[in-house]
Amino acid sequence: MEVKTFRAKSLQDALRAIRTQLGPDAAVLHTKEIKPRLLGLFGGIPEIEVTASAGVKVPRRLPTYASTTRSRDFATPHASPHRIQPAHQQDFRTQFRNALKTNGDCPSMISEMSQQSPLTPLRELPDTLFHLFTDLIDAEVSEELTREFIDRVLSSHEYSPLDDAACIKDRIAHLLENEISTTGPIQLTTNSRRLVALVGPTGVGKTTTIAKLAANYHLREKKRVGLITVDTYRIAAVEQLKTYADIIDLPMEVVSTPHEMRGAVERLADFDLVLMDTAGRSPRDKVKIEELRSLLSVAQADEVHLVLSSVAGTASLKKTAEHFSQVGITSLLFTKLDEATGLGNLIPLLRACRLPLSYVTNGQNVPDDIEPADQRKLARTVLGMEHHA
Repeated sequence: MEVKTFRAKSLQDALRAIRTQLGPDAAVLHTKEIKPRLLGLFGGIPEIEVTASAGVKVPRRLPTYASTTRSRDFATPHASPHRIQPAHQQDFRTQFRNALKTNGDCPSMISEMSQQSPLTPLRELPDTLFHLFTDLIDAEVSEELTREFIDRVLSSHEYSPLDDAACIKDRIAHLLENEISTTGPIQLTTNSRRLVALVGPTGVGKTTTIAKLAANYHLREKKRVGLITVDTYRIAAVEQLKTYADIIDLPMEVVSTPHEMRGAVERLADFDLVLMDTAGRSPRDKVKIEELRSLLSVAQADEVHLVLSSVAGTASLKKTAEHFSQVGITSLLFTKLDEATGLGNLIPLLRACRLPLSYVTNGQNVPDDIEPADQRKLARTVLGMEHHA
């Protein structure tokens, strides 16, 4: 009976190693976080330790639902009333580790422990759901959110046969769709100017995104488009946008003070769309954030899109959105989808900040690599059912 322990930087990496060495049917017996020892004043990066076996079946840590109702609202996240307590999980793990040292008959040992353990009321997770669980982890969906979705599929199994992988995946995709709201493309009104500002941290692709939007509305939609940049902290950024403006044949205003902003907005009053590029701000720099808020207030921006890189971690995305909320952001815009290994990290952010998604970008090509956000497409992309071209 082969039982192996794996260490990796994340649960996703550990699961990949388990699949490679033990096969797709391997069972995860135990997981824990290994905190690094301090070396001087600096600590290392925590690792995940996972114990797995190719020949052991253990009860999954998901509940059996005795009954469900057809009126359950699956668009609202809920907690399972039968979720096993962490102490019971630890008790089972402790028994397994201790017994493994002295008992070589793993199948009979686990069978006996399962009968004695508080895990007895739980049923094993069907193979289709187990593989979907690992797929979601691979897509960088958090383990907590993955368990919630699996729980909700289990509680509604009368609608989705648990042995139908395609049906189950469609059900999860629908749950993901409900976590995403979108604005559609920027809407322009005849004889009315729309001023749209893009804000965000450095290096997320604001200037290139501005160029894509400008090219699409001017060259394809035949609208009068003007540009304003307040990114005077980086001369290269001003030159980059000026190059795009010259190529597309658009007027561009460079401002650095509220007074200059008033003049620029007045000079572009007759345009259909004015796109404003702003300097990248550290979300922790309160002075710069306040300065940005003041400029946007003077400009009276109709829309403020927070531009975020899809390759950033969930915690970083949440903190950035929280700090930039002070400038009055109205929607989110995700860039670099083509560089992301998974998009599950975006779902907790959308759930936490409750802001709609406007556009996504998936490359550097101007004006092509941008599209209005689509709930269904993004949800299916997270699950690997579709790809952003």
